[in-house]
Amino acid sequence: MPTNIDDLLPTAKDILKQAALKEAEKAEEAAHRAAAADAEKRHLIERLGKPSGMSEEEKVKLAATVIQRAVRNGLTEVQVYRFPNVLCTDHGRAINQREPGWENTLTGIPKEIFQLWADHLKPRGYRIAYQIIDFPGGMPGDIGVTLSWGEHT
Repeated sequence: MPTNIDDLLPTAKDILKQAALKEAEKAEEAAHRAAAADAEKRHLIERLGKPSGMSEEEKVKLAATVIQRAVRNGLTEVQVYRFPNVLCTDHGRAINQREPGWENTLTGIPKEIFQLWADHLKPRGYRIAYQIIDFPGGMPGDIGVTLSWGEHT
């Protein structure tokens, strides 16, 4: 018994409709993923913009652990933090321009790190550097915080 060709082979128009529906589903999934990623990033930035909740002793112990691990690995500097430029009141402009008083633009955890350095590490000879470490689309992006010790180069 011969099979109906219409059952076996849909029209080009029907195939195009199916493809368009599939593309719409993929686009909707991508939009949902992008929205979820944006929400997660906003939440993270909000959390990083607030105080860490750690005691001064906890912060010093954490710094000591990071430094000791770096020294065991033969390093004289270590990136201790990376954060989005929106955690600076000027989005990192003063850091990028190396302007005096750039530290006054810091908020949240990046500000806590600077204060920990000023209070406990600087008097012991440690140096700190905040610098833009990427430039997406030619604009300042994330900021890295590097702690160093040893000879100045």
